[in-house]
Amino acid sequence: MRTHLVYLAAAMLAASPAPGLAQRSDTLRLSIEDAVTRMLRSSDEARAAWQSVEIADAQVMSARAAGLPQLRLTSSYQQVLKNARAEMVSQIFGQKYTYNTTLNAQQAIFQGGRIFSAAQAAASARGAVRLDLAETRARLTLDIQRAYLNASYLARIAELQAQNLALATSRVTQTEQLEKAGRAARFDVLRARVERANIEPLSLQAASDRDIALLEVRRLLGIPVDEPLLLTTALDPKTVSALAERARADAEPDALRASVRSAELTAKARRAGIRVARADMLPQVNMAFNTGYLALPTLNGFPTVMGKVTEDACPPGSTPGRLCQNNGWFADRNFSVTFTWNFWDGLRAKGNLDLAQAQARIADITLNQVREQAALEVSRARNELARATAAFGARQQNSAEAEEAFQLAELRYQRGLSTQLEVSDAQYALLTARSTEAKATFDLYLATAELARVRGRDIPLPNGATVPVRTDSRNATSGSAPLR
Repeated sequence: MRTHLVYLAAAMLAASPAPGLAQRSDTLRLSIEDAVTRMLRSSDEARAAWQSVEIADAQVMSARAAGLPQLRLTSSYQQVLKNARAEMVSQIFGQKYTYNTTLNAQQAIFQGGRIFSAAQAAASARGAVRLDLAETRARLTLDIQRAYLNASYLARIAELQAQNLALATSRVTQTEQLEKAGRAARFDVLRARVERANIEPLSLQAASDRDIALLEVRRLLGIPVDEPLLLTTALDPKTVSALAERARADAEPDALRASVRSAELTAKARRAGIRVARADMLPQVNMAFNTGYLALPTLNGFPTVMGKVTEDACPPGSTPGRLCQNNGWFADRNFSVTFTWNFWDGLRAKGNLDLAQAQARIADITLNQVREQAALEVSRARNELARATAAFGARQQNSAEAEEAFQLAELRYQRGLSTQLEVSDAQYALLTARSTEAKATFDLYLATAELARVRGRDIPLPNGATVPVRTDSRNATSGSAPLR
């Protein structure tokens, strides 16, 4: 037993990182909470989803603006160099300098329901985009956890393979010593060497798989390849079992999935689009009011007084009683109501209406498909959780029994009561049991997290915290998800 403990300690020392690397101050220590937060803030998909929300907000603002009063201020200055009408008809048309300032106010009174329907469609589309953001965040949360824990799992497999290789190396040394003492045959030495040679490529492959998994984590989080990275979160079987137990015991009705609610709002927006297209066939009534000032100075110079028509403004020598303008600003106002009805547009409005109706029908079909898919995913996730739970319980017991069997085989071999073949079989069984135990814990946690995602619940983290998943369109844009 003591010899076995020495071998195991040597194996763990061989599998541990180099002291220089472990002590580097620039090593990035990344927990799974930090990985999730970084993924939600800096990943391309998350930033693209946020940009889609901003686009939807801008579209809502544009749609609502069509129903609000429009105010436009216009100012102009015009200097006539030569006027044909002034030369042919009268000098009254030859005014050289013209200043004009106008404030125009317009208000749509009736647009066939276009403005209201367009605003409704834009608001529904915005709600759908926000819910898509919530669904994207939930998926990204699960993706980064899967990549992170996969890297941790493969690191565990690499550690087990390194321990296995170290034990095989120690067994070669021990068998060679027994051969010299006359207690082992040449065949036993050769078998030990062949066994170690067979284990070595498996250890190298496990280390390569671990490094590739770490590269995937770096890619998802945008971490430079040359920056040292240390994953600090490991799955605790007890915590994972407790999370799975709570998920199985949760009998509350499933929350409405963000994807389903998004499809509902999209269908609602398409139906509002039908009313927008139909509005092209109805009359339109608009109201406009213009107020401004016009100045026609006879001399070049900016007008500075209000306009008047008096005798004092006439040049010296003018006929008595003649009235002239004083080169100032004269008020200019008008009010208009416009009625427009497009009787014939070449069937353009009819084509737009048919298109909107077809898009609404497609949106309704898509909604049914999304609902069916959501129900299917919930059933699949529940079945996967049941399978992972059963496998987890079996692997826990199997690992403990394999550990005990290996210790007994090692002890029997040291005392000459068993063969090296029995020890090799026990060692392989122990490696398999530990690997399957780690895989069962990994599968059980991911099954728990996936069930929470498809049910619209907060996604759990290995330490017992959760990442909130909001399905309310009014709250779907509330910053980065806090970890609570």
